[in-house]
Amino acid sequence: MALADSTPAPQADPTPPPPRSSSPRRRRVLAVLAAIFLVAGAAAALWWWFDGRWYEATDDAYVGGNLVQLTPQIAGIVVRINADDTALVRAGDPVVVLDQADTQTALDQAKAALAQTVRGVRELYANTAALRATVALRRAEWSRARDDLERRTGVPDARAVAEEDLKHAQAQVETTAAALQAAEQQLAASEAMVSRTTVATHPNVKQAAAKLGAAYLAAHRASVIAPVTGYVAKRSVQVGQQVAPGAPLLAIVPLGDLWVDANFKETQLQHVRIGQHVKLTADLYGGAIAYRGTVIGLAPGTGSAFALLPPQNASGNWIKIVQRLPVRIRLDPQEVTAHPLRVGLSVNVSIDTHDRTGPVLAEAPPAQPAATTQAYERVLVEAQRLQREIIQANLGERDPIAAAGGAAALAAKN
Repeated sequence: MALADSTPAPQADPTPPPPRSSSPRRRRVLAVLAAIFLVAGAAAALWWWFDGRWYEATDDAYVGGNLVQLTPQIAGIVVRINADDTALVRAGDPVVVLDQADTQTALDQAKAALAQTVRGVRELYANTAALRATVALRRAEWSRARDDLERRTGVPDARAVAEEDLKHAQAQVETTAAALQAAEQQLAASEAMVSRTTVATHPNVKQAAAKLGAAYLAAHRASVIAPVTGYVAKRSVQVGQQVAPGAPLLAIVPLGDLWVDANFKETQLQHVRIGQHVKLTADLYGGAIAYRGTVIGLAPGTGSAFALLPPQNASGNWIKIVQRLPVRIRLDPQEVTAHPLRVGLSVNVSIDTHDRTGPVLAEAPPAQPAATTQAYERVLVEAQRLQREIIQANLGERDPIAAAGGAAALAAKN
C-alpha cells in the first residue's frame, strides 16, 4: 500500500492533435459535381429561354369522340339484332329490326287509298268535261227556244198565233234559261275543284301521296339503320323487347372522327391560340407514335363551372385552387387511321406557342356542320318514286285528262 501511494499519477498532454487536412481527391470530386450542376443549370436555362418557354404541356388529356345513340322512331317488338358490341357497321346498314306486320298493313292501305284517290280525281275531270258539254247543250236549247219565241212574236197578224202557243214558247224560253243557268253553276263548281291543277298535282292526290309517304317511312323505320359508320358499343336492346320511340338501343362510335380534350392549368393558357400546332403521344402506344394536331378552340368555362354541383366559393373556408380549362385539339385523320385510338384514352399533349397571332376564342360560326349523315335521304327518294309509280299506273294509258290537265281544259274553253 505504501508503494502504490507513492507512485506519481500520469499527466495529460497539453498539446492538441493537429487538424485533419481534406484529401485532394475529395476536393476534386466536389469541384466536378459543382461544375456539373452549374452546367446543367445553365443548359436548362438556355433550353427554357430558346425552346422550353414556347411549349405548354400536360398529361391531363383524353381522346374524345361522338357517341351516336341508336334509337327507334316507331314503337315495335325487336325481332333481330344484326350487330353486337365491338362490331363494325356501315352507314345505312340495318342494325336492329322491328316487327313489320302493322307497318306493312298500313303501307298497303295507303297504296290503295292513293290509287283510289287518283281515280276519283280523274272522275272529277271527267265530270267537268261532261258538265261543259251539258252547258253547251243547254245553251243550244235556250237559243232554239228563244228563236221559236221570236218567230211567233214576229208574225204580222198576231191572231195567226194562238195565245196558248205563245205562252208555251215563253215558258220554254224561261225553262231552258233556268236549265242553262243551273248547268253553268254546276260547271263552275266542278271547275273550282280541278282548276289550275292536273291529276298529279290535285290537292286530294297530294294529300293521299303524303299519307303514303308517311306509311312508307314508318315501314322503312321498322329497320333501325346506322346513321354513321362506326363500332357498336353499350348494346342494351334484346330480342323480343318492346321498344318505344326514342329509347336508346345501343351506341355507335365513329373512330375516324376523334379529337382530344386537354385540360390545361389556367396559368398555362396565356399564350395558347387557335390554330397552333400540337404534338401528342398516346399511352396506348407507349409514346412510340407521335400524332400531329391543331388547336381548334378553348372551352368557354372551366370544368368546375360546368360540374353537376359547382363549388360554392362564398364561404369562410375558401381555399384557392388552380383551375383547369379544356382545350379542344383536332387530330390528323390519316394518322388516326394508321394508328387507331379509342375514346377515353390518355394522351400527353404539347402545344407549340411560337405563333401567337391566332385568336383566343372563335370569331365566326363554323362554315361546316359538326356532324352530318345521309343515311336517311334515300328513304324519302324511294317514297317519292313509289308515289309516282302508283299515280302513273292509275292515270290510264289513253287518258286525255291526264295529258291535257285541268289548266289546258280551261284554256280550251276560253
